[in-house]
Amino acid sequence: MSTGLADRLATVLSLDPSAQAVEFEGRWSTWRDLHGIATAVAGHLRRAGLTDGARVGVVLRNHPAVVGAVLGVLSVGGCVVTVNPSHGDTGLAGDVADLGLGAVVARPTDWGRAGFREAAAGALGLAVSLPPGAVEVLGERDANSAVRTAPGVAVEMLTSGTTGPPKRIPLSYESFEHTVAAAGSHYGSGDAGTVRLRSGVTIVSSPMVHMSGMFRTLLNICEGRRVCLLERFRVDEFTEAVRRHRPKAVSLVPSALGMVLDADIDPGVFSSVQVVTSGTSHLPVETQVEFEKRYDVAVLPSYGATEFAGGVAGWNLALHREWAERKRGSVGRCQKGREIRIVDPDSGAERAAGEQGRVEVRTRGGEWVATTDLGRVDADGFVFIDGRIDDVIIRGGFKITPSEIVSVLQSHPAVRDAGVTSLPDHRLGAVPVAAVETVAGSAVTPEELTQYVRDRVSKYLVPTQIVVVDELPRTPSMKVSQPRLRELFSVGAQ
Repeated sequence: MSTGLADRLATVLSLDPSAQAVEFEGRWSTWRDLHGIATAVAGHLRRAGLTDGARVGVVLRNHPAVVGAVLGVLSVGGCVVTVNPSHGDTGLAGDVADLGLGAVVARPTDWGRAGFREAAAGALGLAVSLPPGAVEVLGERDANSAVRTAPGVAVEMLTSGTTGPPKRIPLSYESFEHTVAAAGSHYGSGDAGTVRLRSGVTIVSSPMVHMSGMFRTLLNICEGRRVCLLERFRVDEFTEAVRRHRPKAVSLVPSALGMVLDADIDPGVFSSVQVVTSGTSHLPVETQVEFEKRYDVAVLPSYGATEFAGGVAGWNLALHREWAERKRGSVGRCQKGREIRIVDPDSGAERAAGEQGRVEVRTRGGEWVATTDLGRVDADGFVFIDGRIDDVIIRGGFKITPSEIVSVLQSHPAVRDAGVTSLPDHRLGAVPVAAVETVAGSAVTPEELTQYVRDRVSKYLVPTQIVVVDELPRTPSMKVSQPRLRELFSVGAQ
């Protein structure tokens, strides 16, 4: 099976094999290194009969050897089934055992974890390492084992698990090809199909096991751009990478933007940076404005979804220069080849410009796909995301969108971030509760926060409990985790 994505990746890998490709922990891997691992993985998969549509589990640590393994699976038309390394040993083994995989690829560290080899029994087992091409066979495929396939699917991508247990969503090769093309056009990085190596370096700190990290890694490899791959986001490591590589553009999720502000990083660190893209969750306008003023950069919010293999709408520098002051709070306009409409959540009737409803998306004239997001599109085509339909709390007949309460709490000068969820109530059905993470060096009491909210919203929006925590519970993609947020509160009757 030949795909545009696989062909593009193969071309990039062969342009200049000796050139730098991925930096990790201070060491550069070359395109030859990535190609060596990809070729070795692909060879083992072919010999095992695991090519078109074969589901290959990859334990997705942020590591160059894992990047090479992903490229190897894609080069044979296989399906990368994302496996989260942050699971505990029991959870990781259980996940692998339940997936019905033809092959399992992981770093030696994960192959050494309790129960992992047993869970992968019957699948082709590959351990990937550097130096290049260091791919070791740790288990042969049982030819008699039943293996599920996914023809045409590039990645079974884990959702972030914000509102419940993560699930895997199949993303086609075609979807990735469209997303790479749309991003290149929207952000001005495409060259009308020209494939070449570029001089810049992109810093990737998001986990590859979730859409933001996977998409940014594949996008930049497709564009021939060097990648500085961080194990995860840490302020000191990220800012050191910015100092070292002097990028023009960086990407930070909203919570990471807040962490940089809290750390009071010297503005000189960002002297090379023109734009900061930000997605995965709601970006408070106050955080955006403060970051722009302190570091003299344009902060570009975006909107995407795992179901669409990445970005759907976003700002670019040209839009920011013209509209930023008038459209604060928007996630920008649709990317090329994407369309958004707003419909009534109950009837499905399309709503007028500026009216709130369910967000639906389609790609290149395809079928409309309903999301779980609430939003609006104004008369100028700017998209606003107001929350999630499945987050809506019904309190005694009143509908509450948690983002309304979160926005108020985030506006308090002592609050860095907030999360709102619901608890059952025998009289009202459900009530909102909130947890807040404070700005470093600040102090505020739950009573003060409750009064602050009460002074600014209708009575039914005021949380029945507010707790102050050192850190909000987050998913690996740094979104606030609703299930773990609920664990902070007692679930007794209110």
